[in-house]
Amino acid sequence: MAAVGIKTGMKIGVLAGRSGLPVKTLRYYEDLGLLPAIGRSEGGYRLFAEESLRRLEFIRRLKTLGLSLEEIQGCLTVHDAGDLPCTDIQIQLERQIGRIDAQIEELGQLRQELQGLLAGWQSDPAKERDVICPNLRV
Repeated sequence: MAAVGIKTGMKIGVLAGRSGLPVKTLRYYEDLGLLPAIGRSEGGYRLFAEESLRRLEFIRRLKTLGLSLEEIQGCLTVHDAGDLPCTDIQIQLERQIGRIDAQIEELGQLRQELQGLLAGWQSDPAKERDVICPNLRV
């Protein structure tokens, strides 16, 4: 019965077409262990199961939420072991919120710095030797 599954698997080009992802990305995911092949065709082509499409959609969704491929791999490892990765995903999403909060704080500080620079900006400052732009105070 396993041979039937292998014969009905999709070649990587078909999977790429159906998923909308480039073959190069799929190969990269396979190399990282995110996308396992189910076997090889008689011609030696890697074959992927129909469920690979759901797996790719899962990867895409977590990537849009800002998770790294390493973090996604951890969630898939839990799934592949037969457990639901919901708790792991929750932890990763909470960490992502923390990273976003830190970025927001950094952007707020950058915004203040930019506003400070522009508040004293001179359109036509006096030239100074060895200074590229006196407004930047470097």
